[in-house]
Amino acid sequence: IASINTLAGWVHFKLTGQKVLGIGDASGMFPVDMTTKNYDKKFLAAFDNLVADKKFNWKLEQILPKVEVAGKPAGTLTDAGAKFLDPTGAFEAGCLLAPPEGDAGTGMVATNSVTARTGNVSAGTSVFAMIVLEKPLQAAYKNQIDIVQTPDGSAVAMAHANNCTGEYDKWINIFGSAAKALGADFSKPQLYDTLLGLALKGDKNCGGLVPYNYISGESITGFASGRPLFVRAQNANFTLENFMRAQLFTALGALRAGMDILFEKEKVAIDSLTGHGGFFKTAGVGAKIMAAAMHTAVSSMKTAGEGGPWGMAILAAFAADNKGMSLSDYLNKEVFARAEITKTEPDAADVKGFDEFFANYKKGLAVERVAVESLE
Repeated sequence: IASINTLAGWVHFKLTGQKVLGIGDASGMFPVDMTTKNYDKKFLAAFDNLVADKKFNWKLEQILPKVEVAGKPAGTLTDAGAKFLDPTGAFEAGCLLAPPEGDAGTGMVATNSVTARTGNVSAGTSVFAMIVLEKPLQAAYKNQIDIVQTPDGSAVAMAHANNCTGEYDKWINIFGSAAKALGADFSKPQLYDTLLGLALKGDKNCGGLVPYNYISGESITGFASGRPLFVRAQNANFTLENFMRAQLFTALGALRAGMDILFEKEKVAIDSLTGHGGFFKTAGVGAKIMAAAMHTAVSSMKTAGEGGPWGMAILAAFAADNKGMSLSDYLNKEVFARAEITKTEPDAADVKGFDEFFANYKKGLAVERVAVESLE
């Protein structure tokens, strides 16, 4: 092995000839020390000791990219890099490049979530929440919580679930097919907005309906594979409103299981959570459901849809001229000072309803496990 890298780091190497990674992306490759802003020496030594009998001609640190934090220069565009971008030769070499980051780090920047007690949640086909920590976690949670870093080197706890909107997309398509068979004429946005809007009219606890959206497995809840499932007691209040509300609640079930580790076991506190992704597309619905599930206010910004590429552009501007500010101050004062932000506070009745639903959700995981074991 000559070296190992991430996709962002490899592209950066092609452009600059430098094997450099932003600290956020680097922390996804190997644990990073919050104090030194570099790979953790204790873990590097542990790895090298474990493979000592292999007689490799390298130490792990020698094949890892150099770590840099946001705002630091990470090389300049070479002649070869310029030609890689523009084979015609019109693009000139020499410009500064910022430390490269992956979509997690750039997403934090794009949602202004790099300060302790802030976080962002991306909800679409899959869902993950990233919370900037005030202090390190007391324990490790394998397959449940990952620890990464903000682009300026603060510790972040990430809970990731494989499934979110995929299953309710299929149900909405079924209902749309039924409506069209009856002669109805409507657009796809109308279909989604109408059905998802019904969720706000259902019983707060979904009337005893419990679906599972496990198109694939969920490591947070201990499933290597999944089976989409819908369960109800005979006396449950089986209405379309409750069905749609339950589909939205279950889309956040696995994520909530991960967040409970942070909230209940680690006593992590958050002041704000910024949401982006398809789950929030229907105005007023996704944010309200997310606020109930996360027990905290959920904000959305018009710019959040720009996502990672815009976040990386901000990091590039910060590297070119940080104006003597920290990344957090730069974002607050230079980028988001006039941002249009919509904030949705959690409704107490919705929170109580989600908690009641989630209690049933956890009990019913035994049914999901039997379905996985019994159905091919």
